[in-house]
Amino acid sequence: MLTEQRYEMILALLKEKKSVTVTEITDLLGISESTARRDINALSSAGRLKKVFGGAVLRDSAHVTQEPTVAQKENLHREEKLLIARRAANMIEDSDMVYLDAGTTTGCMIEFLAEKKSLFVTNAVAHAQRLAKQGNRVLLVGGELKGSTEAVIGAQAMEMLLRYHFTKGFFGVNGVTRTAGFTTPDAGEASVKRTAVQQCEEKYFLADSTKFGAVSAVTFAPYGAGKIITEQAADGYGEEKDLILCRQ
Repeated sequence: MLTEQRYEMILALLKEKKSVTVTEITDLLGISESTARRDINALSSAGRLKKVFGGAVLRDSAHVTQEPTVAQKENLHREEKLLIARRAANMIEDSDMVYLDAGTTTGCMIEFLAEKKSLFVTNAVAHAQRLAKQGNRVLLVGGELKGSTEAVIGAQAMEMLLRYHFTKGFFGVNGVTRTAGFTTPDAGEASVKRTAVQQCEEKYFLADSTKFGAVSAVTFAPYGAGKIITEQAADGYGEEKDLILCRQ
């Protein structure tokens, strides 16, 4: 197989899946790991993808312009989300007052919170229902319900959040870059996220490796505002002191 043919197959796979591992490339193309890594390095140098530990993701210039629904995102990168969620949940202590942002990755945290005696505040109706069902103490933020993401937004939600002072907050993101910070597609959700971030003593942003380099429409927190919990380090972010890497 010609080199250019390998490049096109790798880029096609990346376009379809948003991220690709060295193992997936070797299996698909029937090549060695060293060849797969050389191809990734070459494509990264050419600016056609972004190299990360163990594979590649879409390049930095990728902008998220459309917001998928909860149903569309629920099973996307499920294993990575569960790994991140478990690590995040382990950081919560019984004495904490926790803000749990709407989103599928933060939603995965609930599976690991049944034994926690913390007080949870959330703007996600589904999160509140699940937390209450398994016996957690939970407060649901009031306001306008956004159908596609099942998040409560609006002035009433922000006013309510300003009354609270959280020890820890966990936030979902659609994109992370050094320049744009933490971004999300919807201005209404961004405003609620921004308000909640301000009220948290410790801030944690949950982002699988495909979110690095992506830029969505609205910034809700600057890069460096808190610690990033991720399953693997993206190229250029791996040595950050505020990056928390999950372990199997």
